Amino acid sequence: MNAPFLLNTAPLRRRDFLYGLGSSLGSVAMTDLLAKEATGPLALKKPMHAPKAKAVIMLFMEGGPSQVDTFDPKPKLNAKHKTESKRRAGLANGFRFYVGSPFKSRKVGQSGLDMSDQWVHLPEVVDELCNYRGCQAESLNHPEALFHMNTGSRLGGDPALGSWINYGLGTENQNLPGYVVMTESAMPQGGSRNWSNGFLPAHYQGTRLRSGGSPILDLQAPKYKTREHQRRALDELAFLNQRHAARHPEHADLAARMANYELAYRMQMEVPGVVDLKSEPKHVIEAYGMNQKETAEFGRQCLMARRLVEKGVRFVQIFSGGWDSHDYLERGHSSRIKSVDKPMSALIKDLKERGMLEDTLVVWTGEFGRTPDNNRRGGVYALGRGHNIDAMTMLMAGGGVKKGTIIGATDEIGAKASEVVHPIRDLHVTLLHLLGLDDNKLTYFHAGRYKQLSQFGGKVIKELIA
Repeated sequence: MNAPFLLNTAPLRRRDFLYGLGSSLGSVAMTDLLAKEATGPLALKKPMHAPKAKAVIMLFMEGGPSQVDTFDPKPKLNAKHKTESKRRAGLANGFRFYVGSPFKSRKVGQSGLDMSDQWVHLPEVVDELCNYRGCQAESLNHPEALFHMNTGSRLGGDPALGSWINYGLGTENQNLPGYVVMTESAMPQGGSRNWSNGFLPAHYQGTRLRSGGSPILDLQAPKYKTREHQRRALDELAFLNQRHAARHPEHADLAARMANYELAYRMQMEVPGVVDLKSEPKHVIEAYGMNQKETAEFGRQCLMARRLVEKGVRFVQIFSGGWDSHDYLERGHSSRIKSVDKPMSALIKDLKERGMLEDTLVVWTGEFGRTPDNNRRGGVYALGRGHNIDAMTMLMAGGGVKKGTIIGATDEIGAKASEVVHPIRDLHVTLLHLLGLDDNKLTYFHAGRYKQLSQFGGKVIKELIA
């Protein structure tokens, strides 16, 4: 390899270079040598206490799945079907009426957890699941609610949950992003702000894998450019930047930018092997539903999530849209459940068979729940549900949570959480705790104060932990 070109100045020593990047960021991987040393902001860090999980796979059902039509049945609500509702909570106004569930519910597995009859495959792993019914959101609008669930702030612009986790723990694979996001062709509301690094250094932002074509644009170098050409270009660019960093240590974003260049260089070798699913056996492809139109996309994403976590990625998030069922509840929810049912079951089975479920936390959630009633518009009884911040349901598996259990409860019509009631910030604190992180200690100084994921502090939901 040719040496990088030199300016007419004395060369910097390696130590001077690293310190010139700013002590707050530490050393960054500017060369293959540094990458092998696993230094820098993404270097592996010790947990603050003994962890129960080391990675998270979050399955995000954008739009807000209905608790009473999935995992929290309410027979008394069914008895009130199409009768007038006097409730005034939420956004709907005018004449309101109760909406019974169009689905039947049954108890499944040895644990006897409740599931609607639309879930065909998930009962196969039900005894691994924890159904939490006590969480409450704070915003009735989708973008704000999405931001809140993903970042701890309704305003957007704060670091995402995955960013905080990678900030606290680093990554086990320096050749892959520590935080990966997969979406459908349509982005979730709020777009990339849902996986932003916010005020944390840019190293911690989520990396989105595209749903079609090459998962990452420009991942492969042009045919005329060899690895040696790329390496020399990066080395020469690094030299110029290290000179600038030494003179301007306040420009911390420069270090992050260079680290991202280096990560992209290393990803060229690692990513294709992770996202190329041709090596997977036929029975695995079929188990994830990749041979069926309804489940192909989500199944492929779930399989990639397993492969990414297996390779050391710390936080993987998959968005599934279309759960905002105001008018066509039966058609909408049955379709969305079918699209995720088989892949979810396969993911949990796969993780367990590989011995990974014990330390991989799988979370199924939306941004909020749905109301037990709806408003009549134009004289039509719209059989759907509005937005509900007072009650929602979520599933968890693996990663140190109680399995085969129902934690918390809602009232007789599913309108409001009534037992083990906690805000989203407590959920975030609990997730961090399971990963060996303390929200009160995981802070970052910004805008004159030490910031944390929970914003104002929170408490661990002990009932969820095995």
